[in-house]
Amino acid sequence: MSRTFGAIVIGDEILSGKRQDKHFAKIAELLGARGLRLSWVEYLGDDRERLAATFKRTMAAGDVVFSCGGIGNTPDDHTRQAVAMALGVGLELHPEGYEELKVRFANEEITDKRKLLVTFPQGVQIVPNPFNRIPGFMTHEHYFVPGFPQMAHPMIEWALDTFYRQEFQAVADTVEKAFLLTGPTAYESALLDLMERIVADYPSLRLFSLPSLVGKERRHLELGVEGAPALVERAMEEIRIEVEKRGINWVWRP
Repeated sequence: MSRTFGAIVIGDEILSGKRQDKHFAKIAELLGARGLRLSWVEYLGDDRERLAATFKRTMAAGDVVFSCGGIGNTPDDHTRQAVAMALGVGLELHPEGYEELKVRFANEEITDKRKLLVTFPQGVQIVPNPFNRIPGFMTHEHYFVPGFPQMAHPMIEWALDTFYRQEFQAVADTVEKAFLLTGPTAYESALLDLMERIVADYPSLRLFSLPSLVGKERRHLELGVEGAPALVERAMEEIRIEVEKRGINWVWRP
């Protein structure tokens, strides 16, 4: 995978615990179904300055980013203004967005408040919204969608299928295997040299180590890799040989 995919979830209600985030798991699922991986996620409150600084940083990094929330027309929605600040541009009524708005509110007055729904940073493109025709917007491979999951998730799927199909990988081409390691030396710091060697020898694989505790007692260490099946088999065999040399007990993770 040549691209890095990230997500930003916006809203004071998420950070306060009033609402549970429903975007992180779904975005990871949408990417996973296409053989891709979510590399990072950030949660941000309704703070325009902090949002602008974050967008400026992530745009400079060159990641593909899905940003959920804050694009409405109420005073606590700051995403469009923050993006404009990050880009150093103003806001304008988007012509394509306005056409979508006219379809959405056919035979109704398009008030100034409604026009705010499609007032976006200058130079952006719209992200179509199949739920209610009120679009989001995109720029610099950042896709700004509503906080409502029933709107946001189809819009993210559209972006993936429209712009990143060349990045898709067959899901069957990727496998994950792991050992459950037990014993007095089955802990991460004692196995760092082995992990570093596997990472260096198999740069296309993703290595992971997950300690498991029951109370204060160490239960086991889950150690494994994910990637192309043949390489996974080879790396796991090297891990098996080494942990046996060190007197560490292992079983396959179910």
